Order: sequence, then structure tokens, then C-alpha cells
Amino acid sequence: MSRVLEYTCELISRASVTPDDVGCQQWMAEKLESLGFACEHLRFGEVDNLWARRGSEAPLMVFAGHTDVVPTGDAKLWSSPPFEPQIRDGMLYGRGAADMKGSIAAMLVAIEDFVDAHSDHSGSIALLITADEEGPAINGTVKVVELLQQRQEKIDYCLVGEPSSTDLVGDVIKNGRRGSLGARLIVKGTQGHVAYPHLADNPIHRVAPALAELVNEVWDNGNAFFPATTFQISNINSGTGATNVIPGDCEVIFNFRFSTEVTAAQLKARTEVILAEQGIDYELEWNLSGQPFLTARGELVEATVAAIKDITGRDAELSTAGGTSDGRFIAPTGAQVIELGPINATIHKIDEHTPVAELSQLALIYQRILQRLLTDR
Repeated sequence: MSRVLEYTCELISRASVTPDDVGCQQWMAEKLESLGFACEHLRFGEVDNLWARRGSEAPLMVFAGHTDVVPTGDAKLWSSPPFEPQIRDGMLYGRGAADMKGSIAAMLVAIEDFVDAHSDHSGSIALLITADEEGPAINGTVKVVELLQQRQEKIDYCLVGEPSSTDLVGDVIKNGRRGSLGARLIVKGTQGHVAYPHLADNPIHRVAPALAELVNEVWDNGNAFFPATTFQISNINSGTGATNVIPGDCEVIFNFRFSTEVTAAQLKARTEVILAEQGIDYELEWNLSGQPFLTARGELVEATVAAIKDITGRDAELSTAGGTSDGRFIAPTGAQVIELGPINATIHKIDEHTPVAELSQLALIYQRILQRLLTDR
């Protein structure tokens, strides 16, 4: 069994559902300390975080990731127990195999081999690991980044090990992410009997034209790096359950995934204009969970593209598609941020798995990135 496979299995066997780390970070820290890393265990609220750094000079290259995983769902639906890693037909099965314990294992192996070969490397290497990525994400990476900024520890390059690949490891690099703006809309009406609608005010009827307008609105056309901004309704709740009662209010939850062509403030303003034009009595709560960010071609992107070419022979595609990641907390500091990890086809699913051979390839890619950034200078 290769080290990267051994490490991945060790991590999968720990049922670290958010926010429980179940000793994953302590296990990592013991390995890193033997390589000369100074490890800090940073606990905020109920969340464990690890900041481990080797070196004190710039540039600082950070591997970022999370030890927490999403719940398994009904374990009986899995082909094998989700926290008992198994290999079948060249695939490693288990919760977190792709998202993202495989990446963490690859990071550790890459660092071990790099430090063994380049103990006097330039710059610094660090890991920023949280157990709060799959959950609220309020006591994890964002808090560690705030602490680093207070201490004036500047991250130059950051590789987030999120599963970015589509068909083969390294075929896609995420060099940015769209922003995420959510909202909870409460439309107020007057409850009444369906047979006497003139004595009531149906909030569903009130909000329906506004929702249709929001759905059909063209918010922007995107740009060379980002697709057009999208608006999606995820929940509508109203009514008492009775068929003969007009509801007194209606709750609508929606989300924007937005490009750099529009700001959160502009989206809020345009939404509220549309609601006001319909004469709706409403309350609106906004939640901005991440601004869009983009890492243009530079040292980190070039090193990553070249490393993938060196190890796999393939040309990686740069993409900003998909959801959010903890990169949104690191990019605003001025760091170059990319995401590179395993195939994402089975993440969060029953029977999550990843190709065993690609875990070893990923470790080699990570090691080659370190070589290009911290030795080929």
C-alpha cells in the first residue's frame, strides 16, 4: 500500500462529520512536527483548526483543506460501511475519499517527499486545515485567516485541495469562484377563507409575478472568466396545510451566484426595485457568504499548469464554475489562490470514491508545484 493510500484510509476511518475532527488534525500534526513544522491547534467555538508552518521567509506557500465531511445518509445504502475504507476495481470507497481526505493525504506525502529532497528550500510551507468547511464555515478558515492577518503573516500562494477534476485528475484547475448571495424573503398577506378571497390577501399571488420577473431577469452576461450571474429559488413555504385557507404569509429562499460583472449591492438594489414595483409588503434578510474572486495567470497558476503537464501529460483547463470554497476567505488577503483535487463526480453521494492511482498522481503534482515555487526561483 502506498503512503498516500495508507494516509487516505487512515483519515477516512475517522468519522469526522462537521464539526468533529476526531483526531485527524492531531494525527497530521505529529507527522508535520517530525518534518520541522511548528503546529498550532486553534479552536474557535466548537471547531478545531490546524495551522502548521515550516520556515519564516517569503514566499509562503499554503495548502488549505478540511478534515470534516458531510453526513453519510443512510449507511445501509452504501455498498460498504462509509467509514471503513475499501478498494474495489481500483477505486477507494469511503466518505471523504474525494472530498477531501484524499487531497489531504496527497498534501502530506508531497510535503514529506519535498522536504526530504529539499530540506533547505526557499520560502515557507504551511497547512491551514479546518473542521468547519462543510458546515456554517464561521469558526474555521475565516477565523484562522483573521488571526494570520493580525500577526501580519502574509500568504503568497494557496492551493485548496477541493475536488476540482472532472474526468481525470488535473484536467480542471479552479482559479476563481463566483460570489454567493442568499436571501430570505417573507411576503405578508391576510389569512382568510378561499371562498371569500375579497376578505383576504394571498401572499403567494402577490409574490408570484415578482418571482417570475426575478427568474427572467438578465443580471449580467458574464465575462471571459465567469459565466453569467444566476438566480435560483431553493425553497417556498406557505399555508397551513388546509385546502380551504388562504395563507397569511409566504417565505421564499433564493440565491445568486454572481460574477465580477455585478456587485452584491447592485443585486440587492435591483431585487428590491422589482419587489417594490409589485406593491408587495415584505421583509428581506440578506446573507453574503462569499465575494467572487479570480487568480489570473501568474506564478501559482503557471506552476500548477506545468506540474500537471509534467506528471500527467495533459493540459489543464482553468475554470471558475461550481460552488464556493474556503478560498473565498483567503483570496481577499491578496494571495494567489487555486483549487486542485480529485474527481468530483461522487462527492457528497452514497458510495463516494476516487481512483487509487490518481491519489498517487495528485501527490506527485503537489510535490512538483512545491519544486517550481520554492526551488526553481
